Amino acid sequence: MLHPQPQQKNQENGQPLPSSVTETSKHQPPTVVETLEHRRFTEFCDACRRYRYIGLCYGPSGVGKTLSARTYSRWDKVKQSDRWSSGPTEATLLDTVLYTPDVVNAPGNISSGIRLARDTLRDLARRPVRHEREQLLESIQRRDQEQEADYLTKHDWLSEEPFPKLQPSYGEVAREYGLKDARIADPTTLILIDEADRLRMASLEQVRAIFDASEVGIVLIGMPGLEKRLARYAQFYSRIGFVHEFRPLGTTEIRRLLAQRWTPAGVNLPEQPWAEEAIATIIRVTGGNFRLLHRLLTQMERILEINSLRGVTKEAVDAARESLVIGQA
Repeated sequence: MLHPQPQQKNQENGQPLPSSVTETSKHQPPTVVETLEHRRFTEFCDACRRYRYIGLCYGPSGVGKTLSARTYSRWDKVKQSDRWSSGPTEATLLDTVLYTPDVVNAPGNISSGIRLARDTLRDLARRPVRHEREQLLESIQRRDQEQEADYLTKHDWLSEEPFPKLQPSYGEVAREYGLKDARIADPTTLILIDEADRLRMASLEQVRAIFDASEVGIVLIGMPGLEKRLARYAQFYSRIGFVHEFRPLGTTEIRRLLAQRWTPAGVNLPEQPWAEEAIATIIRVTGGNFRLLHRLLTQMERILEINSLRGVTKEAVDAARESLVIGQA
């Protein structure tokens, strides 16, 4: 019988507890898989950006909507960047906002939150100009200091010769780059709003006002039924140009992923061929739900380590499934 729970060991033996595998893996950054649904989501967002429409994406929980949105917008890179730094920035322009409204939200919160996110992208777009300005101003400052030191040692104080001024001056360069910085436009061309089910009538009206005023594409991401609720708001619904249903993974695609030995970040499973019964059980248990597949494979690594198994079997999958809380389909 396989043990779904680890047996506690004395920490004095220096061996880590098996549960540490799960604890480590859950802190790994999420990784996206180039599935058919992710590619369809990418094409959908590209269309909303190109035609400046409001798009509606809906799908059941756990199929990968948020992960695809984070990957498409590269929002993790935005959060890791220092918007006020003057160092080098991304080679490609970050031009997509990913915004998640609070559970309790108001139009003012929506407006300020999206404006702050857009300001962050604009500040990141300004970084190359700030970097160039600081380097040039530092060189001018060194030039002026060297000239001043040379003048103080070699100047004839009895003469009335004026102190020479070098061009361009520090102030002229600072003003020139100030104008360059001001001319950098907002790079945002698409706004992704996750958890759009939280938005009520007044907040949706605020989103509509942002869309009308800024001429950027907007994508609302939520659960099934969102499209029916929005249909009750005629002014907003008339602006929706594209609708996309984010569906669970198909059986063929799950088999392809498992054949490629795809695993979540930090999870290591045996490379040898898996039992066909094990693969069929994984497909049946997950039902194409990407989040559930992620959790099941993570638990399988834990089960294999606890029981010192070298291959993936149906029994190992069943034991891993017992450790998960799986809702009704």
